[in-house]
Amino acid sequence: MISIDNGPGPRPLAAIGLSLWPGLVLAGSVGLAAWAVAELETRQFGHPVVEALVVAIIFGMLVRTAWEMPRTTAPGVRLAGKGLLEVAVCLMGLSVDLPLLLAAGPALAVGVTVLVVMGLALSYSLGRAFGLPHKLAVLVACGNAICGNSAIAAVAPVIGADAEQVGSAIAFTAILGVAVVLGLPLLIAPLGLSFYQYGVLAGLTVYAVPQVLAAAFPVSVLSGQVGTLVKLIRVLMLGPVVLFFALRRSGTSRNEPAAHTPVASRSLIASLGLYIPWFIVGFLLLAGLRAAGWMPDTSVRIAHQAATVLTIVAMAALGLGCDLRAIARAGAGIIATVVGSLVMLVGLSVLLIRVLRIM
Repeated sequence: MISIDNGPGPRPLAAIGLSLWPGLVLAGSVGLAAWAVAELETRQFGHPVVEALVVAIIFGMLVRTAWEMPRTTAPGVRLAGKGLLEVAVCLMGLSVDLPLLLAAGPALAVGVTVLVVMGLALSYSLGRAFGLPHKLAVLVACGNAICGNSAIAAVAPVIGADAEQVGSAIAFTAILGVAVVLGLPLLIAPLGLSFYQYGVLAGLTVYAVPQVLAAAFPVSVLSGQVGTLVKLIRVLMLGPVVLFFALRRSGTSRNEPAAHTPVASRSLIASLGLYIPWFIVGFLLLAGLRAAGWMPDTSVRIAHQAATVLTIVAMAALGLGCDLRAIARAGAGIIATVVGSLVMLVGLSVLLIRVLRIM
């Protein structure tokens, strides 16, 4: 029987597949319930009052908070929240109007880069001001400025952060990320944002890719597409940031034990290619194929429907991975840093939109 190495010993592929089903079924069931609620809203009011993506997150959070989920569900929930979401983002490339998304020109890409660098510096400074240790401040800054938990997990081994620091950084950013998804659309009216501008704001401020989808697509399809593209530019900054910290650690730890060197070396090599996610490449490739007129309308419709279903399931998984009780376990310094960093990031994003005159 074919097997792969996954931990202490090889596990049959069939066993790995079976281990995923409990979590996938749970996430799928929550997603189905969210879809049913959205359909009921459409029948009653003519349109969903709360989109299925948001309902899926809320339902998932309620299930996670009210029910002690069996450990057997964890692998499938992780796959639904990451793997299925990556496939959905890739398929979204066929649904986007690439020329429209690029209307802001290269200035937007430059602005995103500058914003990430400023966000890192300001968030780190704020963390240190609130008494966070250096490594924890770096983790919170990276999570805030780039892509939430993924950035924290990627940077942690490079700077030598321990498990407690990683857990502390992730705990509150996960909770606040969901709060941003639900609250960010409330800024549209006060700030007088167009759908395009709101998409840019969501892509610049919301932590993770699935959270950007949940925050932007319920507002409008254009907001969701713009937010996804801007967010993917942000995610691409993870490679250079990991490379920076790998080089910095390599240059400052020559007198440390040799046991630290392989971690930095592996991270340095990985950052050259590993942190350019495959789904970003796929998204841009499919968007380019559609812009060139090489994809039939039937394929575009099927891809859009598949991406919608996968995204709803991924949103359910996102909610299932968010424990509201984690707020009580987060330290005051982390809470103040994350909230303060988010407020600064929103302010800088709005300023960037105005400076670039994005319409």
